[in-house]
Amino acid sequence: MDIIVITDPDFLPGEAEIIMRLLDEGAYRVHVRKPAADTRSTAHLIEELPAGYRSRLSLHDHHSIATCLGIGGIHLNSRDPQPPESFSGLISRSCHSLEEIRKYRDECSYMFLSPVFDSISKEGYRSAFSMEDLRKSGISLHNVFALGGISPDNAALAASTGFGGVAVLGWLWQQYRHDHDADALLERFRCLFFLQSCQELNRFCQMA
Repeated sequence: MDIIVITDPDFLPGEAEIIMRLLDEGAYRVHVRKPAADTRSTAHLIEELPAGYRSRLSLHDHHSIATCLGIGGIHLNSRDPQPPESFSGLISRSCHSLEEIRKYRDECSYMFLSPVFDSISKEGYRSAFSMEDLRKSGISLHNVFALGGISPDNAALAASTGFGGVAVLGWLWQQYRHDHDADALLERFRCLFFLQSCQELNRFCQMA
């Protein structure tokens, strides 16, 4: 099971360094999501990262700068529903229903389905799915990432339901917004990464 990290919507101290360390620690991708930011501010954050890291970034807004900055993916949503014609990297999309998963599966490298659990970063944004209903739906979730309320308490449940991975936001960044403790943030990520690695090992042992 892969882990995608979505950035906090605000720019935070030391963020570029943290993004690099998250990728070094095993994050599958980091999604740069700054919905209120202008193009220049978003580009400045990306330019702080060495070029070798940028292919593992996906951009939620200001898609026009993706190619010139060497960004490897763009993420489609209601604000930007279509990719630039010149872009040839990974395409991902936000989905909020199984109908959308069916509709966009063939157009995307992977998708987010949300909110799978009660959101941590958006107060009152409640789970819209039951794990039992997802299992019974007959829809393959192998290229779908569970988003919304992801933490070590439920990541294994998402994996056992068939999701190909999880996308984490609030649980990872919420405390950092107050204490700016990068080491503690990285330790939280390692905890999640360790748990999902154990899940994969257990699954392998059961198949052997």
